[in-house]
Parts: sequence; C-alpha cells; structure tokens
Amino acid sequence: MNRTVSAGSDAVLEWRKSSYSSNGSEIECVEVAHAPGTVHVRDSKKAQGPRFSVGGSAWAEFVAYASGS
Repeated sequence: MNRTVSAGSDAVLEWRKSSYSSNGSEIECVEVAHAPGTVHVRDSKKAQGPRFSVGGSAWAEFVAYASGS
C-alpha cells in the first residue's frame, strides 16, 4: 500500500462513489479511481486531502472480502 498526499493527478483520474452511497444529504463516502495496475482511494469529504493507493489484485481481494464473496 502506498500512502501519499497526491496519489495521481486529478486531471487524469476519474473518481467514483459506490452505488450504495447515501442519496440523501449525507456526503460521507469513500471514492475510488482506477488507473493501470493501481486503485486510488480518498475520502469524499476531503477530496484534496490524503489518499492511498493499492495494486489491482489487492483491491480485488479487498472487495471480495468486504462483499463476503
């Protein structure tokens, strides 16, 4: 895992929220952006704040674990 204040350029990364995020006034969510071989993760409330990145296979393992698959 890499921890960095600027993991990739926002001009290149397309950030997405989960489809399970609240549709109401709550804006708390984790956003992810996929890049070749890397998944970048940030807090939607602090979009310019700290981020981290993980390899694609590590992200796939996390998603499988989190979804109970």
